[in-house]
Amino acid sequence: MKHDITFVRLTEIDPTELVTHMSDPRVAEHMPLLTYEWDEAAAANFVAMKEACWARDGLGHWAILDNGNYVGWGGFQREEDEWDYGLVLKPTCFGLGTRISRKAIEFAIADDRIPFVTFLLPPSRKNLGALKRLGATFVAEIEYDGSTFLKYRLDTE
Repeated sequence: MKHDITFVRLTEIDPTELVTHMSDPRVAEHMPLLTYEWDEAAAANFVAMKEACWARDGLGHWAILDNGNYVGWGGFQREEDEWDYGLVLKPTCFGLGTRISRKAIEFAIADDRIPFVTFLLPPSRKNLGALKRLGATFVAEIEYDGSTFLKYRLDTE
């Protein structure tokens, strides 16, 4: 099957699709900051927060489509002086992670605002081969919002 990966704004996705996606326990398994139940209000708040990043920074998280179908969300979010890349896929689409990340990294390489990208992964993520194949290197174990993460960095210049 040919995959046509596109990035669109989260506002283009039906909020019930986001609720279903983010309510799946397989998604929450690797998201230590996901400590609340998703409903329509949570989805609306999430989209509003991500749109505020777009307004503030001119870049943010996208909804990700494969052949026009929603498969997850991700993208770049400014964290102080760094651009952090995140990706949250529907469990049935986990296999698209490397393909989507490569396309996003190509975007970052072409964007002069992004000299490097950081990745924060929970220690529960054991399969880090794809991240290393992208060229990311381990920086440190850090604490963010009360949870421990493994921080990686990928230079884009």
